[in-house]
Amino acid sequence: MTSTLTAQPEATMNDRAHRNDPLIRTLQADWALEMDGAEMYQALAERQRIPERKAIFEKLSAIERKHADQWARRLREQGAEVPAFHSGKAHATRIAGTPGGMGEIIQAIEAEERRDVAYYLKQLREFEDEATRAILREVVLDEFAHAHILRRLYVQSGDRSALDYLLRRQRGSTGSWVGDAIYGINDGLGAIFGIVSGVSGATLGDSRFVLLAGMAGMIASALSMGSGAYLAAKSEREIYEAALHREREALESSPEAAREELAIFYQLKGVPERDVAKIAEYLAADPDQFLRTMAAEKLNLSEEALGTPVASAVTGSVSTAIGAFIPIIPFFFMSGVPAIVAAAIVSLAAHFAVGAAKSLVTVRSWWSSGMEMTLVGAVEGIATYLIGIGLGHMGV
Repeated sequence: MTSTLTAQPEATMNDRAHRNDPLIRTLQADWALEMDGAEMYQALAERQRIPERKAIFEKLSAIERKHADQWARRLREQGAEVPAFHSGKAHATRIAGTPGGMGEIIQAIEAEERRDVAYYLKQLREFEDEATRAILREVVLDEFAHAHILRRLYVQSGDRSALDYLLRRQRGSTGSWVGDAIYGINDGLGAIFGIVSGVSGATLGDSRFVLLAGMAGMIASALSMGSGAYLAAKSEREIYEAALHREREALESSPEAAREELAIFYQLKGVPERDVAKIAEYLAADPDQFLRTMAAEKLNLSEEALGTPVASAVTGSVSTAIGAFIPIIPFFFMSGVPAIVAAAIVSLAAHFAVGAAKSLVTVRSWWSSGMEMTLVGAVEGIATYLIGIGLGHMGV
């Protein structure tokens, strides 16, 4: 009886001590966070109809649960209890309130994963307990990998045009004008072919109206594309400079943490752990090179890949004007049905050529890519022509 009475105050004192121990409180919060992540990914997997994406979410859920088990084991090693339930609902709450489709949800989850990385990196700087730090290093690597996986899922989510993504990616990743030029021609050709088809249907191919509408559309499209390309290239450069500024501040305020973060990126690339610290130290000896490397690894930005705003504007404008001019060429020489037929032939041929040119920035064959663009152009032309006929009969 006496031993029972004396043991109870000791247990109470241990519980209080654990509640006041920063390491125990953090481990319990880490466990809750990972349990929340596991449940979130599992819920997403259950909602998925695409088998490949479902499998990815299930795998991510399993990894998050593995992290939770690691934190639970560490808590037991410290003589602390694993919580009976978790209240860490940061992921699920934010994701539930995310508007839009799966692309936006994936983007929101990626942002959460990057917040978790920052949260765990902060713990790496604060705690000296080596067993805990070993788990933290493993978890941080996994969370970084999750963010990269989610970025790829976002690209594949279908919320953005594949052509738009690939061509803009080509420009951003190589600094080449090829992506801008193909994108501009495609945009101008598609927009003005639709206008020409619609006006032809409404006016039975009256060259005066078709040329007026086509030339006005060509000028508007070229100016719009040029200004858009200029602003995009300028924004990319500003983002790069802002990223360098942030990384410079981080390096100056906490050089050790910055080196550790860069080392993690190299570990993700498969560089052995024993070598990454040496690489990070070597790069840190030249701050400018270190900052450029951080921007490239962390944000996939490099100065060499940045486009020149003026060059991008000129390329975008000229290529759009070229693409837009193609459908209206026949109307300079003929009118009526012959002009409509000729415009359709040259426009569909141009669609095939642009589609084939996409093979420069994709892995698809030039033939299948060209045929796909031709089919899209044909559907667009027929639809706008029929709409034009309808509007013409209505007297619009």
